[in-house]
Amino acid sequence: MTDREQDRTGEDEELAALALKILVAGGFGVGKTTLVGAVSEIRPLRTEELLSEAGESVDDTGGVDQKTTTTVAMDFGRITIREGLSLYLFGTPGQDRFWFLWDELSQGALGAVVLADTRRLEDCFPAVDYFEHREIPFVVAVNCFTGARTFGAHEVSKALDLEQGTPVVLCDARDKDSGKEVLIRLVEYAGRVHAARLLHAVAPRAEQV
Repeated sequence: MTDREQDRTGEDEELAALALKILVAGGFGVGKTTLVGAVSEIRPLRTEELLSEAGESVDDTGGVDQKTTTTVAMDFGRITIREGLSLYLFGTPGQDRFWFLWDELSQGALGAVVLADTRRLEDCFPAVDYFEHREIPFVVAVNCFTGARTFGAHEVSKALDLEQGTPVVLCDARDKDSGKEVLIRLVEYAGRVHAARLLHAVAPRAEQV
């Protein structure tokens, strides 16, 4: 095999590999940066800055008093789920003043993980509303913080008034295997949603034939 043929084969294999874009969203201090860092097989890109006195009036640190930094643009990481399937993870900033970035980050996304903290469950309402309004498939991953009261998936789903069928999973954002399971659950769910939409779109055409 010539060098040119080898190059072409490598390019074909690269094109055959599937890369999916996933968003990781949720409220301030819920564990988005931690999750991306825990599962990423490459050194994650982080855009964190130290919390300042100027931000005290807009950054609610209640319940996350030990948090000293905040994401000001995005986090980025990559994980290979299996051969030929990689996920590119984009962690969104949690504060209201950075939400203008969400529209850019959500372009081309297969789906999203909405991280939730049961101590501050209301903080993930904006993310849930955002993805529901734009019909982007998502799962809610409850980050089980030490000392936080434990709630079942059904209780969280009811409290968030999620649309029927939206998965809720419990996880530990610090644990790679736990985070990977959340991502696998999202890919499976988003795949079913997109397949159903495609079938719905082609059904009227099939009836006309």
